[in-house]
Amino acid sequence: MAGTWTNRYFFAKMAGNSTTGIVSGANMWIKIRRVMLNYFAESRWYTIVLATLFYALSSWLLLYAFDEQALTESVDFIYWLAVTGSTVGYGDLSPQTPAGKLIVALYVIPLGLSIFAMIVGRVAAFVGNQWRKGIMGLSSLDVSNHILVIGWNEQRTLLLLKLLLQERQSLTEKPDIVLCVRADITHPMPDKIEFVRVESFNKDEDMDKACISAASTILIDNPEDDLTMTTALYCAQKNPSAHQVAYFNDESLVRLLQMHCPQVECTPSVAVEMLAKAAFDPGSSALHHDLLSVDDDGQAQFSLTIPHSVEPVSYQTLFMAFKRQYDATLIGCAGAERGQSIALNPALNTVISPQDKLYYIAKARITDINWNALTEQ
Repeated sequence: MAGTWTNRYFFAKMAGNSTTGIVSGANMWIKIRRVMLNYFAESRWYTIVLATLFYALSSWLLLYAFDEQALTESVDFIYWLAVTGSTVGYGDLSPQTPAGKLIVALYVIPLGLSIFAMIVGRVAAFVGNQWRKGIMGLSSLDVSNHILVIGWNEQRTLLLLKLLLQERQSLTEKPDIVLCVRADITHPMPDKIEFVRVESFNKDEDMDKACISAASTILIDNPEDDLTMTTALYCAQKNPSAHQVAYFNDESLVRLLQMHCPQVECTPSVAVEMLAKAAFDPGSSALHHDLLSVDDDGQAQFSLTIPHSVEPVSYQTLFMAFKRQYDATLIGCAGAERGQSIALNPALNTVISPQDKLYYIAKARITDINWNALTEQ
C-alpha cells in the first residue's frame, strides 16, 4: 500500500514537472514570437539593415569555413550574394564544394529571398504611403515663388485652377501652383498642381506646409467672407511681399480689409453690375467675359511692368508703338505715383515711368518686347 502511494506521488510530481516545463516553453515561445513581431513583422528599416548585415556576415563565414575561396573575395562576394539572394543567379560564380552547395541551397537562398521580400515590401509600402499622403494633402511641400490658392469652392475653384494653368503656359518661368484647403477632399489635379490640406488657415504649422512665406502670389477665395478676411490678414502679416488677391461677396468688407492692408488687391463680386450694364448696353457681359478669358480664339486682357532701364515716355508713344508692332491696344496704366488706382483710358500726354504697369488687350501675352524700338519718337 505504501508502495502504491509512493508511485502515485512520483508520477504526480513528474506530471507536474512536465506541465511546468510545457508552460515555461509556451511562455518562452510567446516571448520569442512577440520579439519577432515587433522587429520583423513591421519591417522597419533598421531591422532590415541589421538582418542584411547578419545575413551577409554569416554567409561569408560559412563559405569561408568550407573553403569557398572564389566566393569569399570582397567584391565578388558582394556581387554574388546580391544576385543569388535575389534569385537572379547569372551563374558566373557558384560554389564548388559539396558543403558549399548545401549551404547555398539550405541557407543563402532561403534567407536571401526572405530579406529581399522584406526590402521590396518596405519600399512598396513607403512609395504607397508617400503617394497616399500626396493625394490626401498631408505632405509638406518644398516650393518657392509659387502661386498659392487658399480655399475651396468646388467648381469655381476648379475653374480658377484651370485658368491659372492656361495663363502659366505663356510665361517663360512657369511657377508651381499650390492649392491649400480645409475641406475634406482629395487631390483634384494630381498631375498638374500641388495640394495641401490643413486644419486652419491661420496656424503657422499648417500654412508652412504650403510654404506660404515663399509664395510670390496668394489668391484667397473661401465660401465665407469672414474666413477670407481673417486669412487675408494672416497672409499679409506672414508674407507682406507677396502679391495678394482676395475675393469677397460683400463689398463692405473690401473697404475694411484695405484700411488695414492696402497692398491687398480685393476683388468684389460684379455679377449685379454686369447684369445692369448688359441691360442698357447689350453684349457687355460677353465683352467682359472675352477680356477675362485666356482661350486661344479671342482677345484677352494682360499687364506688364515697365523695366528700370526704360526712360520715361508718353502714353501716346507707347499706345501707337504697341498697336503698330504687336497689334495690342493699351487700355490703362498704374504706377507708384498714382498709388494702386488704375487709370483707364488716360490722357495721351500721361508720362509712363519705370516700374509703372501697363494694361493692354491682345491675342496673347507679349513676352519679348524691344523697348528701345517702342520708345523711339
